[in-house]
Amino acid sequence: MIDHPDFIAGLPKAELHLHIEGSLEPELMMALAQRNRITTPFATVEEVRAAYNFSRLQDFLDIYYAGADVLRTEQDFHDLALAYFDRAAEDGVVHAEIFFDPQTHTDRGIPFQVVADGLLAGMAAAQARHGLTAQLILCFLRHLDEDAAFTTLKAAEPWLDRITGVGLDSSEIGHPPEKFARVFATAGDMGLKRVAHAGEEGPPEYVWQALDLLDIDRLDHGNRALEDPVLTARLARSGMTLTVCPLSNLKLCVVPDMAAHPIDAMLRAGLRATINSDDPAYFGGYIADNYRAAAAGRDLSRADLTLLARNSFLGSFLPLDAVSMHLARLDAYVDAA
Repeated sequence: MIDHPDFIAGLPKAELHLHIEGSLEPELMMALAQRNRITTPFATVEEVRAAYNFSRLQDFLDIYYAGADVLRTEQDFHDLALAYFDRAAEDGVVHAEIFFDPQTHTDRGIPFQVVADGLLAGMAAAQARHGLTAQLILCFLRHLDEDAAFTTLKAAEPWLDRITGVGLDSSEIGHPPEKFARVFATAGDMGLKRVAHAGEEGPPEYVWQALDLLDIDRLDHGNRALEDPVLTARLARSGMTLTVCPLSNLKLCVVPDMAAHPIDAMLRAGLRATINSDDPAYFGGYIADNYRAAAAGRDLSRADLTLLARNSFLGSFLPLDAVSMHLARLDAYVDAA
């Protein structure tokens, strides 16, 4: 019997909630700033890390958007993506569905093409290097208006054959899902999958809206759904996947400590919960770190960890034959361990 840390590292898994801009490590931020001759507020990598000491979603978003300013060229986005995939492969990730925030870049004059082509090139390099597959999910920034989301969706049209879905992120409080009902309906008509952040800082009502008004295929976060037994039962009954991010929840004070995290309560309630890293450069860990933190904080068993990995494939947007292949690989790993 090998111990949980080794078991977790080798456990085949998918990552379904990863903001690629949130994987920008301080070292890469400073390197890109130098390459692009950008002056940042930080003199050293250590100063950048110190700036990552925040405890609220809005404080995080402020530094997140500031850090993204160093991303200027296709090569920058390629390097950002490949750096993430290198780390993910070390953690046993064999498939990743990554978010990107085009408005963060187009609003500062970076063409959509630069962002999309750079990320797609990084994804292709990761597949060649690691055999790791990936899909792109375009997120709308919910603190902006729906017209801006429609403009972004229009700009994305030449790349929609390489974009799997749309999502909704950024500041949750005060920006309910209903604000984006029309653009999500349009995206659905275009054949795109739909996901949305709801129930992290926002109330259970936001989860209801994401289900009923956005017609989501997957729920990002969803912690506060547990406050509503009827909602929890609905999520379990429908098999809705929740992309839970334990270290993010801890960093943003959604939970006071990992001992209070609801990940095992979600599993006991029959929810298809998964573990993900969200914004790993800012929140203190990549996906295996999140598995380990949850396992230690909630005394998760190997069966729990295996179920979480299984859920990650079942909740992915992969075709059924690929899901079956990954599940067989997972079963073989667990049997051998």
